[in-house]
Amino acid sequence: MAVKETGVSYYGISYPEHAARDFTEMRAHHCTAVLLALSEFDIFFWFPNIPKIVEEARKQGLNVYLDTWGVGKFFGGEPPSLFLQENIQNRQITALTGEPVAAACFNTPAFQEYFLELVEKLARSCDAQGIFWDEPHFAMPIYPVGYQSTADWTCRCSVCQKLFEQEYGYTMPKVLTDQVKRFRRRKARQILQSASQLAKSIRPEWLVTQCSLPAENNYYLSYERGYDDWEQVAAFPEYDIFSTSIVTSYDVPLATHQRLAEKTVALARKYKKIPQRWIMSYLGSPVDIDFIRQIARTYADSGVESIFSWTYRAGFGTILSAPEPINAWRTLGEAYKEVLGQ
Repeated sequence: MAVKETGVSYYGISYPEHAARDFTEMRAHHCTAVLLALSEFDIFFWFPNIPKIVEEARKQGLNVYLDTWGVGKFFGGEPPSLFLQENIQNRQITALTGEPVAAACFNTPAFQEYFLELVEKLARSCDAQGIFWDEPHFAMPIYPVGYQSTADWTCRCSVCQKLFEQEYGYTMPKVLTDQVKRFRRRKARQILQSASQLAKSIRPEWLVTQCSLPAENNYYLSYERGYDDWEQVAAFPEYDIFSTSIVTSYDVPLATHQRLAEKTVALARKYKKIPQRWIMSYLGSPVDIDFIRQIARTYADSGVESIFSWTYRAGFGTILSAPEPINAWRTLGEAYKEVLGQ
């Protein structure tokens, strides 16, 4: 088996001494890494403790990756955005209806400056292994704002229209023409290229990961969110780890997990990246809890080197909790032990 790293996401604890106990539990569940999911509020309000929490994890031998969780709602995740609260004029705008949505337009100078400042702050302060771009995407104009497609799309704000006209010499259409699609993908790439280059200029040893949509299942229905071409993402020279997102349903067969794992590994190897896959440990659980172990084995057999799960203790105590979170957490730990060959 090729697995070299196993981990879980972790959030909501901002005291190092409390986090240290949770890290001990992670180690007992055969985790070798932790993804610190950091909201804008965490980075603003709790920042003095973040480097200390990183240090506690490192003391226990865990690799630490910093996740810009939900920032601007450009990245995936549940946290609200301080940027959106204070910058309503920098939101993404729907093409057909001209309505603002609850997601920052990452082409606006205001958001780019804000986001890059967060990245620099983390890089200069935290002795982590790397940084993690968590499901970046153009917003979809539905409520609640999610990933599924409608006939409408984003972003056609004044900034995006100006940039498009500068490149192509005519007004940005209200439909997703091939040129609009190429423009959106190019701009989506540029902001994360800049952020990755900034992080590595401060921490050359850092590993940069992007977790990419779609996972090709019933939750992710659209393929036009800026980062849907897996091969294009895997080819980014700034990235070290090519990660693909969770299958968010346990109704799909094991063959689906295998297909996604094999596709992830093939692209990662083609572009000399570390392949990473995720296991769902929240909200739902399989009828047979052992299915979690089977997924981990399938990933390992497919050549996945880094396996992560969202989230610690299977979301125990949150609205995302698995039906039997401690049982799911125990099973995940047993699966990790097996694929690590311990």
